[in-house]
Amino acid sequence: MAKLKVAGTWAGVLEIELEKWTVTMLREEVAKRSNVEPSAINLICAGRVLRDGDGAEKLSQLGIRNNAKILAVRVSSEEGKSLKDDLMAEEERTRRLARVKAAATALSKRHADGTLPVEDFNIELEDQRGQKVQLGSETDQRAVMMGLMLHANAKNLMAREMYKDALEVLTMGEEAFSLCDPKVLELIDNVPILQIDIVWCYFLLREISWLSVAGIRLEKAREGIERAHGKDLSRVRILQVAHHPELALHLRLELLEGVVAYHSGQFDKSRKALASAQAKFLQLQIPDEAFSTVMSMGFKENDARRALRLNNQDVQTAVDFLVEEKAKKAQKREEDLRRRGEIMEQKRYGMTPSKKPVDLQMLKSLVPIGFEKEVAAEALRRNENDFQKALDDLINPETNSALLIDIESRKRKRQQKAACAYIESLVSMGFERSRVVAACQAGGDMEQLMQRLLSAELETNSMVTANNTDVNNLNNIELPVDLGDNEILGNLDNDANDGGQSSAGEIKQRDVEMEDELADELARQDALSDYDIEVTKEGEAIDEYLALLASAENTGKASSSQ
Repeated sequence: MAKLKVAGTWAGVLEIELEKWTVTMLREEVAKRSNVEPSAINLICAGRVLRDGDGAEKLSQLGIRNNAKILAVRVSSEEGKSLKDDLMAEEERTRRLARVKAAATALSKRHADGTLPVEDFNIELEDQRGQKVQLGSETDQRAVMMGLMLHANAKNLMAREMYKDALEVLTMGEEAFSLCDPKVLELIDNVPILQIDIVWCYFLLREISWLSVAGIRLEKAREGIERAHGKDLSRVRILQVAHHPELALHLRLELLEGVVAYHSGQFDKSRKALASAQAKFLQLQIPDEAFSTVMSMGFKENDARRALRLNNQDVQTAVDFLVEEKAKKAQKREEDLRRRGEIMEQKRYGMTPSKKPVDLQMLKSLVPIGFEKEVAAEALRRNENDFQKALDDLINPETNSALLIDIESRKRKRQQKAACAYIESLVSMGFERSRVVAACQAGGDMEQLMQRLLSAELETNSMVTANNTDVNNLNNIELPVDLGDNEILGNLDNDANDGGQSSAGEIKQRDVEMEDELADELARQDALSDYDIEVTKEGEAIDEYLALLASAENTGKASSSQ
């Protein structure tokens, strides 16, 4: 047993077991002895307020030891309610952050390991030109994808001025990137930009105590930016040609370097960095005439500002940029639709024994030779996309026949499952099973089917009782045209040889809402989103710290004159 010395609303010594008691239990005991509600008691130990948390953490885990001193402070009912609300909000925030990390992990795994995603879209890595790229191993791909998703989510939080949450998500992103091969990370500028965003959150939260860490982060960020862009920005110029998107990013970096130097007492270094940042800030101010000219050509306000900001205020270059971006977006939409179609097609063919999709490029090479597409796809699927082995199976009459038999067998099984699933869905609406089966067997579209079910004039002798329905007869059921086989089946067929890549349990465990949110945030990003910075806050910060420097200089002069 351990002793806790309590003072405040109640004074005395409590003997408890630190390994078994929680903060909630301690609060309730002190409240009981103080004759107040637990919500009206705050417990403070070693200068920190003890939180209930999830109720599972023991006092020993919180660092409370024998003979520790606990201060019990009574709060008003309103303060108690506020404290409770704050704790609930903090718990909700913690849960959401955990969901963000779990969803990013799941999405990156599904979209980097070569298997087909559950969704009908695919997350792929692109360079600043919008070209698809492959970075390192599967692990590297996953790490980069996860880092990018978390960074995109953090930027959304920053835009909503939720800087504390953004900082936590950025830290998760940094952790994700750290799982990638350092040599791969040297090829991209995402990590140094993330470091800059972390320090920007420090600044916006006014966490001055973190500035020593901030200095190290900014040094790494500058090294990474120079490595990715080239010291003389040569790599950026090759990628971006006439565009100058990097200006705002360098402004923010120099501003933060100036802030860190100021709080470290390095006033000369701070003044130099801030002066350079101020010059860039002035360079980024959009002239009204240029803005009006671009707007008059039919472009939206936000697009016009962005184009001018990313193109050194040059009207013609900005217009060319907007036209080029519009063409890129149209092309990307077409590619996304094409890729979505490919994914749907690959899902029809099923997965290889090692859970990989059928290679459509190889399939396109086999079909012109004269093989039926479905049979060629099955040959590739069975042979792990080995072109030569698939070709040997297709040429061999015996194996070719076996492929056809297997395909037809699985088609019947899918049709049976689809029919069963469709019938069950209608039965769940309250229709009698025998009438549902009879209505489906009669064929027709959805409207005709519903009319039959709602009509009381169906002949009794034309119906099949539920107990006597032969599952094989379900092959004759014609499903309504607007509820095709693929739509109804979904992932019902989980046989490894029939393309089921996710078990029902795995699908149920998905946090679809959070995954969709992350995917949507990533989809709204483009190759230049990291550089598209609206620099109003930066301008205000530059003025603030230049004023602080002037004040410090005047104070120093006054002291020396005395």
